[in-house]
Amino acid sequence: MSRVNHYLFSNFLNTFISLFVTLFLIMSIVFFIQIARITSYIEIDFIELGKLYSYTVPQILLFTVPISFFVSVAMSFFRLSKENESIVIFTLGQDPKKIARFFISISAILSALLLINSLIAMPYVKNLNDNFIDYKKSKINLNIKPNEFGQSFGNWMIFVGEKDEKNNIYRDITMFYDDEKNEKFISANSGHLQNHNSNLEFILKNGKIYNIEQNRWNIGEFDTLSIQSTLKSQENNLFSVLNYWSGVFKNKKIAKKFTIYVLLSLFPLASILFALSFGIVTYRYEKGIIYFGIFGVLSVYFSLIMIFSKHHFYAVLSIFLLSFICSNLFFKKKILAKY
Repeated sequence: MSRVNHYLFSNFLNTFISLFVTLFLIMSIVFFIQIARITSYIEIDFIELGKLYSYTVPQILLFTVPISFFVSVAMSFFRLSKENESIVIFTLGQDPKKIARFFISISAILSALLLINSLIAMPYVKNLNDNFIDYKKSKINLNIKPNEFGQSFGNWMIFVGEKDEKNNIYRDITMFYDDEKNEKFISANSGHLQNHNSNLEFILKNGKIYNIEQNRWNIGEFDTLSIQSTLKSQENNLFSVLNYWSGVFKNKKIAKKFTIYVLLSLFPLASILFALSFGIVTYRYEKGIIYFGIFGVLSVYFSLIMIFSKHHFYAVLSIFLLSFICSNLFFKKKILAKY
């Protein structure tokens, strides 16, 4: 690395770190809120909360690193242009092509690392996250809270009036089940949860059960009724990243994920010449172009991802090549023609 490239890289790195940390913290707060929702149906301690958060780090990196890289390259060169340092660098004989090749190599390495993160690390940690939640469900009682709507036990919707914390007994229980063919409604005076080898069992006492099928009502009373919900832990299941992505041509949801992950990972390489073109300016005449340029590239690129994400292979190839070719032409016209 030449002295000029080292100087340019150090300026970029300072800007990148400050911007990346800010975006990372913002995204972390968003994911912490999502994790907090999990506590509505399982109980976790502080260490387990940290474990769940660690599973979100690859996803946070995928959304923060490409944007931070693109904006940091543009802003670091814009600051050098503002202080006339970039003009001095070119006057002393530094070729813009060499600077472009240097940052293209950095963006290519970064995109390769992001591809590993998105296509290997993210499916793997998602599997760990799902296994952890299933494991917690199978090891602890369901966290049913009194006087809260929208809770479930297996396929049953459930509402409880109160809970005896000391004896772990629920009172004034109402349960509802609908499978489109018939509806079932249960009311019970009390009940308690038991866990038997990954089977959660809700034992109800003194109640009535209503079975509604084709507008016919069947009503029965019970002294004791047991309802089971099997929660299997997948902790020991073997997970294969290749098997996960094998459904990319069959499953629309997986295909959409594949397209979004790959295009986000390739964004640093696709947009690097745009960033250099917006950052290297004659400050007196072009000081406002960088903000419109950054916003425009981000808006167009991410809009294309959302619009064409269903067409996985063609979207990845077309959007990446279109972005890279346009950035190359823009760099030649704006930078190479002048410096």
